[in-house]
Amino acid sequence: LNVLIPSKCCMLSAERPPTSSSCASPSWFQSMLLFLGRRVPLSFVHRVTTCCPSSLSKPIWLIKLRSLTSTTHRTVFVSAASQNTRIMPERRPFVRLPTDVYPVNYGLSLKPDLIDFTFEGKLEAVVEVTQATNQIVMNCADIDIITASFAPQGGEEINATGFNYQNEDEKVTLSFPSALQKGSGSLKIDFVGELNDKMKGFYRSKYTAPSGEIRYAAVTQFEATDARRAFPCWDEPAIKATFDITLIVPKDRVALSNMNVIDRKPYPEDENLVEIKFATTPIMSTYLVAFVIGEYDFVEGQSSDGVTVRVYTPVGKAEQGKFALEVATKTLPFYKDYFSVPYPLPKIDLIAIADFAAGAMENWGLVTYRETALLIDPKNSCASSRQWVALVVGHELAHQWFGNLVTMEWWTHLWLNEGFASWIEYLCVDHCFPEYDIWTQFVSADYTRALDLDALDSSHPIEVNVGHPSEVDEIFDAISYSKGASVIRMLHNYIGDEDFRKGMNAYLLKFQHKNASTEDLWDCLEQASGKPIAAVMGSWTKQMGFPIIVVDQEQQGDDRILKISQKKFCASGPHNGEECPNWMVPISICTSEDPKCTKLKVLLDRPETTITLSGINTDQWIKINPGTVGFYRIQYSSSMLESLLPGIRDLSLQPVDRLGLQNDLFSLSRAGMISTVEVLKLMEAFVNEPNYTVWSDLSCNLGVLSSLLSHTDFHEEIQEFIRDLFTPIGLELGWDSKPGEGHLDALLRSLVLGKLGKAGHKPTLEEARRRFKDHVEGKQILPADLRSPVYLTVLKHGDSTTLDTMLKLHKQADMQEEKNRIERVLGAISAPDLIQKVLNFAISEEVRPQDTVAAIGGVAGSSKQGRKAAWKFVKDNWEELYNRYQGGFLISRLIKLTVDGFAIDKMAAEVKSFFESHPAPAAERTVQQCCENILLNAAWLKRDADDIQQYLLQRKAPPV
Repeated sequence: LNVLIPSKCCMLSAERPPTSSSCASPSWFQSMLLFLGRRVPLSFVHRVTTCCPSSLSKPIWLIKLRSLTSTTHRTVFVSAASQNTRIMPERRPFVRLPTDVYPVNYGLSLKPDLIDFTFEGKLEAVVEVTQATNQIVMNCADIDIITASFAPQGGEEINATGFNYQNEDEKVTLSFPSALQKGSGSLKIDFVGELNDKMKGFYRSKYTAPSGEIRYAAVTQFEATDARRAFPCWDEPAIKATFDITLIVPKDRVALSNMNVIDRKPYPEDENLVEIKFATTPIMSTYLVAFVIGEYDFVEGQSSDGVTVRVYTPVGKAEQGKFALEVATKTLPFYKDYFSVPYPLPKIDLIAIADFAAGAMENWGLVTYRETALLIDPKNSCASSRQWVALVVGHELAHQWFGNLVTMEWWTHLWLNEGFASWIEYLCVDHCFPEYDIWTQFVSADYTRALDLDALDSSHPIEVNVGHPSEVDEIFDAISYSKGASVIRMLHNYIGDEDFRKGMNAYLLKFQHKNASTEDLWDCLEQASGKPIAAVMGSWTKQMGFPIIVVDQEQQGDDRILKISQKKFCASGPHNGEECPNWMVPISICTSEDPKCTKLKVLLDRPETTITLSGINTDQWIKINPGTVGFYRIQYSSSMLESLLPGIRDLSLQPVDRLGLQNDLFSLSRAGMISTVEVLKLMEAFVNEPNYTVWSDLSCNLGVLSSLLSHTDFHEEIQEFIRDLFTPIGLELGWDSKPGEGHLDALLRSLVLGKLGKAGHKPTLEEARRRFKDHVEGKQILPADLRSPVYLTVLKHGDSTTLDTMLKLHKQADMQEEKNRIERVLGAISAPDLIQKVLNFAISEEVRPQDTVAAIGGVAGSSKQGRKAAWKFVKDNWEELYNRYQGGFLISRLIKLTVDGFAIDKMAAEVKSFFESHPAPAAERTVQQCCENILLNAAWLKRDADDIQQYLLQRKAPPV
């Protein structure tokens, strides 16, 4: 309910209205609420604050009411500014903003109040009226407009006579008494809003000052559709304009925006405030505007091409910004060279925000990050954190060109932004840190993750038609990011680097400061390469899913005849529908003669084909998709598969192909196309494996299997299998790093020790307990890379004392990375009462709101008991959790982490039923995917459990 009430209503009571944030008198509230025509219990009054915009002679009272139907809060504005009462209309089908008025420049001044969590704003926008109209429609949410007027160029100012808020569509219509004529004009709006605690729009972020005092910063997160929560605007990516931003802030605070500061002067009305003016931005979309007001230190550098780079950190932690600064100063020249287009702004700031929902946000010139995605402490940060920071910095800086300079026309093309940045971040990190072997890690982190999600019936095409803003959050998923990145990697491989860069340069130059669609990029790449890019890529972006390539062979003399066919791969088994979709599939083939070199490339543009390879001896093997670049699964004939297995044992297959082969077979077993026992036998062939990423993928799949078998009475047998598989590599690595070891050795040691510890490997458990004791007592601090595996191991086999010690370490931790590290493993504890304690801790003040999700997910992912308890906890606390994340992508992540591991049919029905009665619109597709996964798990268990048990028991049986 948003209502503007005439000030005379206050006179209904003999009491004066409140003048501060102290609670108002009951009789004043009763009269005010009676005026609204609703008898509202006083318990629903949440808070009262006042502000006095300079454009008004009288103050405004902001009375924040709890909603009558939920714990969400609504604001009621009591004002002398208007005699109108605004009522919310019913929701209509979504339509984009009209085009009869558009902005050219926003002059925006904001004055946040960091005590009462409100802000005052003044907008003076230069607009163009393209056809006469007596109304202006803009986006506006959780903001109340006090006055609005329009002045045509050289003409008289016209005051708006009404503001009609369409809250469901997040729009406001400003009505004028006469038609605004075609031409330029100035739109002035005075407004007020709230610095919310929902991590979107213009919001407050809580932090602890070095003195120990709790304080708040005012920060922004506008993508996808939340600039409208900070100022009334045309909040669509294609409606670009320039911005002149002024911030009025306490003089002891840092204030940042997209551009550099051009003026700073005392604020005449308050000596404690300063007015800071920033340079005019390039023409840009609203979702990329940003401002931050808070307390920060920084480190500064310059890239080789002359761009000033600063990394802003919490006070006293400037040292922790040095690694990100190194990455950023290397990355900017790399992208300038790759795109042949210079970075267009004079500076770029990277800043760590305490409360931040996403990993990071690419605001032009002012990139915001979670602390864990930006800060690195040389002593207390592990190798995986350094790698994560490098990737996220690479991702966000890529957006400065791809997304910011050239922007998608509408959210349907979001994948182009995110898929491209998710691909090129790896190219950038490979350039900066070749020792990371990052492209092999891409296959495990992005490619296989996308294949798993896209095999579901409830997946979606890369390009999704998006209408209402509530639909946008749902496509920030592994399809847009990871499948997007995977098909761009496949495209880059198909075209070749030189033509790809040529096409990219043409695209950026043609559309700079404009908007583009997927087809525009295909056109540029097609012209550069001469290949049918639009036809090939349309089959990957416009239809969901991917093919399984079925391969058989026959030897004829020195020729090898390959029969290759494609059909849609489904997680539930082969596609049996009438209409079987086809893809245009770039197929590469190599042989054992040179596993790294592609012998033949073909484009499979029909259901099946036959290929002849000449000069192939009978003892040579054939491998499809070398480098695991093509986005498809492969099913080899049994003889072809048999010939490839020695390549795993003797490591003659590339690491990425050893990984791909195992991952394909694991996926085929889940789909019921082969027996899971076949995969377990294959896994045993990896006993000599040296590569971190191959082990990481094996570990992940064994984790899935372990979770599945937790629903049986032979869970201990799979733990023994895991111990047997990981013990040799564990012994080889040992606990302490050796001279000459690098990044990947640190990652591998952490992975292997954690796996062995969780699976109950006694020597690992004993050593972990010993080292943990020394760490806690301060005798020998654990190296950062050993902390996760040690914490996990001692908790998994620990008691209430262990948990209390971990919670104490959490409280003492000064670094967010360490707090997160602990939060993620707390769920490993086994006792039911302690599991409950962890869940309660997850939503306490001790855990930042964005980190609650990982803490609850850690409980759900650790054991069968944890999964049940986490699901019950989410149901019992649904209203609080839903309100906390306001339907954003974190709610989808919470649902997935909590319920995805169930494997009983009736649980799918329970989950479905719960979300029917507790709707979460932004997570509808996630709920469908989870229900589908639960049913797939149940079918897998029914189908293979007996065979798996028999195999695991027979492994242990002494030979007869």
